[in-house]
Amino acid sequence: MAEMNFGGVMETVVTSHEFSLEKAREVLKNETIAVIGYGIQGPGQACNLRDNGFNVIVGQRQGKTYEKCLKDGWVPGKTLFSIEEAAEKGTIICMLLSDAGQIACWPKIKPYLTPGKTLYYSHGFAINWSDRTGVVPPKDIDVIMVAPKGSGTSLRTMFCEGRGLNCSYAVYQDASGKAEEKTIAFGIGIGAGYLFKTTFQREATSDLTGERGSLMGAIEGLLEAQYDVLRENGHSPSEAFNETVEELTQSLGPLFGAKGMDWMYANCSTTAQRGALDWAPRFREAIKPVMEWLYYSVKTGNEAQISIDKNSQADYREKLNAELEAMRNKEMWQAGVTVRKLRPENN
Repeated sequence: MAEMNFGGVMETVVTSHEFSLEKAREVLKNETIAVIGYGIQGPGQACNLRDNGFNVIVGQRQGKTYEKCLKDGWVPGKTLFSIEEAAEKGTIICMLLSDAGQIACWPKIKPYLTPGKTLYYSHGFAINWSDRTGVVPPKDIDVIMVAPKGSGTSLRTMFCEGRGLNCSYAVYQDASGKAEEKTIAFGIGIGAGYLFKTTFQREATSDLTGERGSLMGAIEGLLEAQYDVLRENGHSPSEAFNETVEELTQSLGPLFGAKGMDWMYANCSTTAQRGALDWAPRFREAIKPVMEWLYYSVKTGNEAQISIDKNSQADYREKLNAELEAMRNKEMWQAGVTVRKLRPENN
């Protein structure tokens, strides 16, 4: 472990330099890692662990996703089983189903959580809001978490490129006395770039806030608002999209992602610098009350309850697809389809 300075605040982080892959293999050498669910996080974590030499099996019910398991090389009866069989065989049971799926599947999984086993998560939702989800683990098992700060697809892609995706980690319950070491070993095993410590509560609340805020919800709302104002004032779809989305994702985002917002500002025109510096505080003051409202809604469990209620409906998938189709059909994103075709790499 190493002490790192994060903007003046010291935090402990773990990388493969301090905790090697060889050490991780040694810590988990007697474990059978059962990945339950092969949707968003399952493929990346399972395949990375397998490629890194860990003993991994997958639990997945029959259907379209089961076929993906077969394509990825999981063998029925050897490394691919039903959810119940995998849970029975596994010593580390990884709950990588959707949040709604975890709630629905909990009665099937709980009987296999026998003393000495480990229950693993990549999101604190089910445990943090256990009063709403009904997920209360037995006291005689370890309950741990490694939460990649990105999609399972990114985790796998970056692993194959020789890079790592940053992850948080937490221990909710340490029955063995070795839960933290086990958690860090798991994080190194899935190919974490670096690991930083958190709690189930902090991970769950920050994750839901981020998804609804700057990572997805707020950014979509901001982009739509700017695009609409430009279009309402006579700018063409191409011009509005380029000034709203294309320049952000293709030019400026990589700059501040690489070296920070100040560095990106320093590499833009003086006119852009002045305008950005003047308007950033105005946006902050306008948006912060909304973010405080959002955080309160997350912290109190209101957002969790909305997710539970909506995502457990029988027609959830159909409603979701309709909402995503409505977004896809908006002029801004349809303009984006054409703009992307005009990128140099597509010509």
